[in-house]
Amino acid sequence: MANAKTNRRTKIRHTIRRKISGTAQKPRLAVFRSNTDIYAQLIDDDNGVTLASASSKDKDIAAQKGTKSEKSKLVGATIARKAGEIKVQEVVFDRGGYLYHGRVKAVAEAAREGGLQF
Repeated sequence: MANAKTNRRTKIRHTIRRKISGTAQKPRLAVFRSNTDIYAQLIDDDNGVTLASASSKDKDIAAQKGTKSEKSKLVGATIARKAGEIKVQEVVFDRGGYLYHGRVKAVAEAAREGGLQF
């Protein structure tokens, strides 16, 4: 049974998804935040394919000590590096119904520093 907070985030997420979608040239950078981890994906919505992904569960990130926000910065840097490998410079940022604050903001800023434009 979903609580009020989850229902609110789901409504916001659907509103955002109505407005934005990713293509092969400009994929959607989707962020999912759980209590313990954070995940980022580059998604081509036209073909329904995930082009690249990174999460705080990846071996190289999980092995490092630090706060969840620090690990989020590593996830952002990793997704930017993987995007460069598949020759993607521009993305559409999808905050997934979360506020642009804290860990979500850390992923976005690290991805920007890594060379992604959005």
